[in-house]
Formats: sequence, C-alpha cells, structure tokens
Amino acid sequence: NGQKLNHRRFCLNLRKNFFTGRVTEHWTRLPREAVGSPSLEIFKTRLDVILGSVL
Repeated sequence: NGQKLNHRRFCLNLRKNFFTGRVTEHWTRLPREAVGSPSLEIFKTRLDVILGSVL
C-alpha cells in the first residue's frame, strides 16, 4: 500500500519500540482499501474480509 511504515531490524530500547517493531511489517502488507478506511469499524470489517479470504 502507499502508506508504508518504517521498520527497524534491531533496537536496544525494546520497551520504547515494542509495538512498532511488531506491527510495521504487518501494516505494510495490508491492502490500500483496509489502510485507507475512514473509521475503525470500517477498518475492522475490511480486515475481516481480507483475513477471511486468506484463511
């Protein structure tokens, strides 16, 4: 998608970057339709559809 997040491979301050280290790789793999959702509810619905088609 066009809204990629930066990902660091290794960081000494694990507590500060815990969330970003785990999420950035998955976020950049999401389709643009899910990332560009106008609300959280629409994001959840689109994510369920995307994950349902993968599984």
